[in-house]
Amino acid sequence: MGAAVAGLLLRRLCPRRAHLCPPPVHGAAEPSVRTGPPPAAFATGLNVGARAATLGSRRGDGARRCFVQTVAVLVLFTIARTLGLLGPLPVAVGLLIAALILVAWAGGLTRTDLGLGWRDAPAGLGYGTAAAGIVLLVLLVAALIPATNGFLHDSRAAISGGRLGYELGVSIVLLTAIPEEFAFRGVLLGSALKLWGPWRASLVTSVLFGLWHIAPTLHTMSDNHEFKAAAASVAGQTLLVFGAISVTSAAGLIFCWLRLKSRSLIAPVMAHAATNGLALTVAWFTVHHASLLAGR
Repeated sequence: MGAAVAGLLLRRLCPRRAHLCPPPVHGAAEPSVRTGPPPAAFATGLNVGARAATLGSRRGDGARRCFVQTVAVLVLFTIARTLGLLGPLPVAVGLLIAALILVAWAGGLTRTDLGLGWRDAPAGLGYGTAAAGIVLLVLLVAALIPATNGFLHDSRAAISGGRLGYELGVSIVLLTAIPEEFAFRGVLLGSALKLWGPWRASLVTSVLFGLWHIAPTLHTMSDNHEFKAAAASVAGQTLLVFGAISVTSAAGLIFCWLRLKSRSLIAPVMAHAATNGLALTVAWFTVHHASLLAGR
């Protein structure tokens, strides 16, 4: 009875839209709130997010393990090499590269992470060529200026032309530039980039690159004419070592910039080989043809 009266009143109030004003239904239930399990799509999204977070954590752990193991390999290599336990230099370098490849593979680093992608090779060649040109220009200027010419008088440059070619092609390119760049701008930087940003990764790996040169500095500091007197005392040797660490760390930062800018390991390899190789070449020319540089 009450429902009929309510319907009649609604028709009187809005006769043309009575069909839009349905009569109230007594005992209608309130809309229920879903309290069951989440929809399947929502649950799937949660699972995907959890799997992605787990995968990212595993990759981070792999990169951290790869970084630590690479540092350990380099330290052990330095100690074993100093003690003469690895045999000739080519054998020692071969063992080092094999160990680094194994560490990189175990850490899940890709060819792109190592700077070995084929698509990035042209950029690496371009940046490497430009860097080598700059290095050559700086060395030529240093050779022509009397104040800096003395730093190029190195006893290691007192070799024949044939020996110079061997040092450039084998000792510098194959046994120094390539393995060191693969270690520091390849495996170390590749794993460090997964742990930190590019600046921190570059800084840490460059400092390690500087520390790597402590042993070579101690062995060769007396070969240079300008440094021979300083190398005669402990204080002088300490200053030379700190200077070498600073210079090589700065060089490491430049090599990191080349690696990150070109995305290729070719650029720092070329820059590294040019720095060592062109320095030796200019020093060799200075030792054998000093009269030409003096204008006589």
